[in-house]
Amino acid sequence: MAERSKAGKVISRGSMHAAARMHYLDGLSQVEVARRMEVSTATVSRLLSLARSEGIVRIEVVDLEENDDLGTRLAAALGLRAARVVESGRAPALGAQVGALIEEASPAPGSVVAVGWGRTVQSVISGGLPRCPDVVVVPAMGGMRETEAHFQINEFARRAADAMGGEARLLYAPSMVSPELSRLLSRDPQIAALTSLWDRVDVALLGIGRFRAGIAGVDPGFAAREAEAAVGDVLRQYFDIAGREVGWSGEGQLVSMRRDQLRRVGLSIGVAVGLEKSEAILGAVRSGMINALVTDAQVAADLLGRAS
Repeated sequence: MAERSKAGKVISRGSMHAAARMHYLDGLSQVEVARRMEVSTATVSRLLSLARSEGIVRIEVVDLEENDDLGTRLAAALGLRAARVVESGRAPALGAQVGALIEEASPAPGSVVAVGWGRTVQSVISGGLPRCPDVVVVPAMGGMRETEAHFQINEFARRAADAMGGEARLLYAPSMVSPELSRLLSRDPQIAALTSLWDRVDVALLGIGRFRAGIAGVDPGFAAREAEAAVGDVLRQYFDIAGREVGWSGEGQLVSMRRDQLRRVGLSIGVAVGLEKSEAILGAVRSGMINALVTDAQVAADLLGRAS
């Protein structure tokens, strides 16, 4: 039987479910949930409490040793330097594991940290990175033409440097350029000074993209055969599920760290969650462009199954 809030609005199982999804799964604050549902924050608090009592929301304390063991087995199965597994893909959990990997690497003053782009990288950086005084933080590629927040790679580098206590060096160049502009940029002293740092990156924080044809801003326009083979990318370096390179016509004009540079990074952390990313993650690992992984428990179990 439905209840009523003090304002007279019906509190149904549907409203409990909606509030719970927005708060627990989408990560929205109770204030934002209240705004979207057009109720008071007190009503949202009551909805969440009722959702727990009705069994719509179940809260459990996860055995950390179980996830640690899953990460150890995953690293061994995939030949990774390290793998960290979180129960959910929410930013605080991912950020904590990324931070632990960086702290273990103990980058010294003057070490170069490169950051990629994407929603997951954005959320990890927003959640905070460990203090590593006097590191140099650089974007791992030029800027994208898209205006959405998760494409703003220079801003990611600035925020990461601020959190780590380091120095940001920004790249004022687009990620894709014409052959003529590519030649000009190679002769620009400021651009060359930054891109030369890509040869000595010590730590990289990178998203792993899932390839889907037709996505604005990131679809290179593969021919049919390449589109069928490609499963994902790291910094627009595309690969198939075996980690083999899938080339594309504009790759020569890409202002980005290259495969060989990424493979030389001491700690190259790929961060990705969601079962839909499994093939892309597996391809990225096999490509050698990442050597450490932070992901969720469902993906880890799926990757172990694929590896075996």
